[in-house]
Amino acid sequence: MNRKEPDHLNLLFDMGELASIITSGSDIEAFLTGATELVANHLQAHVCSIYLFDSRSKELVLKATRGLKPEAVDRIRMLPGEGLVGQCFSQDRVLRVGNARTSPGFKYFDNAGEEPFNSFLCVPIRRGVVKIGVLVVQQREMDHFTLLDERALRTAATQLAGAIENARLLMALASEPADPDEDAETIAKTFPAFIKGKSDGYGSAFGTIRPSRRKRKTILFEADPSNVTYSPGDFQTAVEKTIDELKALQDKFATSLPESESLIFTAHFMMLKDKNFTGKMKTLIEQGLSPVAAIQQVALKYIKVFSDNPNAYMQEKAVDVEDLGIRLLSHLKAVHTPKAADRGTIFVTQDIYPSDMMKLTADGIRGIVLVGGGVTSHVTILARSLSIPLIIADDPVFLNLPDTTRLLLDAGQGNIYINPDDNTLSIFKAKQEAENRTKARAMEPATYTLDNRRIRLLANINLLSEIRLARKLKAEGIGLYRTEFPFLIRGAFPSEDEQYFIYKGLFDKTEPGTVTTVRTLDAGGEKVIKHTDFIQEANPALGLRSIRFSLKYRQIFQAQIKAILRAAHGREKVRLMFPLISSIDEFIAAKQVMAQCIRQMEQEGVPHKNDPEVGMMIELPSVLATIDEFAQLADFFAIGTNDFIQYMLGADRGNKLVAEYYIPYHPAVNRGIATIATAAAGHGIDVSVCGEMAHDPDHIPFLIGVGITTLSVDPKFLPRVQATVMETSFSRAKVYAQRLLEQTRVRDAAEVLKTGPGK
Repeated sequence: MNRKEPDHLNLLFDMGELASIITSGSDIEAFLTGATELVANHLQAHVCSIYLFDSRSKELVLKATRGLKPEAVDRIRMLPGEGLVGQCFSQDRVLRVGNARTSPGFKYFDNAGEEPFNSFLCVPIRRGVVKIGVLVVQQREMDHFTLLDERALRTAATQLAGAIENARLLMALASEPADPDEDAETIAKTFPAFIKGKSDGYGSAFGTIRPSRRKRKTILFEADPSNVTYSPGDFQTAVEKTIDELKALQDKFATSLPESESLIFTAHFMMLKDKNFTGKMKTLIEQGLSPVAAIQQVALKYIKVFSDNPNAYMQEKAVDVEDLGIRLLSHLKAVHTPKAADRGTIFVTQDIYPSDMMKLTADGIRGIVLVGGGVTSHVTILARSLSIPLIIADDPVFLNLPDTTRLLLDAGQGNIYINPDDNTLSIFKAKQEAENRTKARAMEPATYTLDNRRIRLLANINLLSEIRLARKLKAEGIGLYRTEFPFLIRGAFPSEDEQYFIYKGLFDKTEPGTVTTVRTLDAGGEKVIKHTDFIQEANPALGLRSIRFSLKYRQIFQAQIKAILRAAHGREKVRLMFPLISSIDEFIAAKQVMAQCIRQMEQEGVPHKNDPEVGMMIELPSVLATIDEFAQLADFFAIGTNDFIQYMLGADRGNKLVAEYYIPYHPAVNRGIATIATAAAGHGIDVSVCGEMAHDPDHIPFLIGVGITTLSVDPKFLPRVQATVMETSFSRAKVYAQRLLEQTRVRDAAEVLKTGPGK
């Protein structure tokens, strides 16, 4: 049998093959059958079958097969633990048997036609932490399958899991009547022309307001217009246009955001295939119901079923149904509308998740107004990475603005102009042109203070697309790669192999010979992974987050470390960094997990990086008392000032009630940073600052003055940071830093900060 190259088996199917089976075919059953065909062809197996777990009957049910008798589908059922398939599911492990019929656990079904197939290999299908079924391949020859086939089948199960889970949920839905109970909201008729908000970004954006989710939902309840009649052909046209629209959005993801789940609209495609969704709509139309009412009735039923489910993951599916219903109705009504309504390019919302950001980006959003929230949230970081101006405004007036309202966002100042006049627009056009000229000006390859003190400028990377800008601006390496974004913007935990390709993209895109620092998963707190079933915490900032999360869920931690080290094979200057370390014990435990991963890969003969530098993020005050001991164990430090300030002062910057207590220049913060810098210098290890303070012109002189020689910032801040450093005298910065360290009162530190170090 021809074997695939090992690297190819890290991702068995290419995106085109997956997209083809998801977007083509007439229904969900055809998708599942197509999936078995795809797996069988890649593994050159005589049989491939998919068993799904029915949560109501508590049985594993054969839902699709290539190679067994077709009539066995839906008839073969077994309990978890029953037969080889049931054992694979209940024990959550791969089973490989050379002669299935003589195996003690084998269960024979007369209607399956399994007699000639001896070799048996099955793997559980998981969606995050949830088991959803089993993927099986069989072969006539005995002892046919190898470890390489195991790895390939695990990869196949991972790649197909998202689509299979959506198919399973849709097939399992029970019929429930819809109960719409929503009133149209009242639109305010008066509003101010200018509002001041908060922002931590750059750039400007101009456009009309994108209707909010609540406003867009009204189309699901609007009655048919009396003067328009829609035909079954119009309905089919709306379905086809919706499919084309979603395919275009999916293609955009695949090209521009490789670390995101480019098949992010999988649930939509599954519903468009479902005979109980679009199929039911067609039936209702054939029975005389109007296409508009048919879409509304079915969509609202599904929304209620998902919304009423106590599981958060299931509740989120209601949003997918809403979105799909809105798209279908919009395309249907556009059939008789000469010009489609303006979708708007400025999004106004009270809350938003990173995964929402990805969809909005693909859908043409240019700017965001977030009504409430804090400027340190991961959404704001992601907005900067995607070059989307985002302003936080507490004024609820924004939620009542008509969709025809034009907004001009100046993220640099945090200003929002409502229906700006032509003069204001021309001023901002000139300002934008000036900013573009500044961006085009080349940076110096190395950065020095006025008195020739060398300062290294590194880049913080959230998305792989930012690496191009970092290299263009001559960043001297990656000081922080935030690995949580692939977790935050996907529908499930990315597997080891999926992470491997993301990290390989990181190393392949970075300049050879420059440092690349990869931080392990920093989940928890404000960085909520929506698809997990973990307990909601009363105080998540002090709960199971970052390294605590990783050490508790070792399987996830080990998969990530292996993926990073495999991707780093053959690379120099690779750094692995653990976040939110609170004790020596914790740091040693994390290093031991890494060492265990290295031993396992050596035993398995997997190429990997076996000697990365290992460091830690300093974010907790608890490390200050033992900072010298940490400096003896770590290869480098990185100060995450956002969390360091928050935990030092007990003030959540994202909470407007205590935002005034979040004080970067607080004497305790200043002295803490100086203590860290002194310990690092005393033990000869590098220390960088990679939080918001690193790109703030008011704080850079202090950092330089206490001995910080490495600053790591988002790429777009590099020109401003270099200009600030090159205008700073190190000798004056030392004096200035000493003055700040002498202060014991916040107001006195504020006065020193206001005067600055001088030139």
